[in-house]
Amino acid sequence: MEPDKIMDGLSKELNSAMKAMSKTKDLNEKEAYSRIIKNLCESQGVFLKLAAEMMPFDIDDDLEEEDIPF
Repeated sequence: MEPDKIMDGLSKELNSAMKAMSKTKDLNEKEAYSRIIKNLCESQGVFLKLAAEMMPFDIDDDLEEEDIPF
């Protein structure tokens, strides 16, 4: 599965869990939703950390003034 689709899926699940948690009145259900939300956020963090590791350099670092031909 593509990372973009995974991130979109996690975001949709996170939004639906947050909406469901806001609607429930039962404390046990709120706790269950809070654990679900925590797990989804941690899963998103894994992908964001991976993306950060894959892009360790700044775009501006590619071109130094010495490299510009004019």
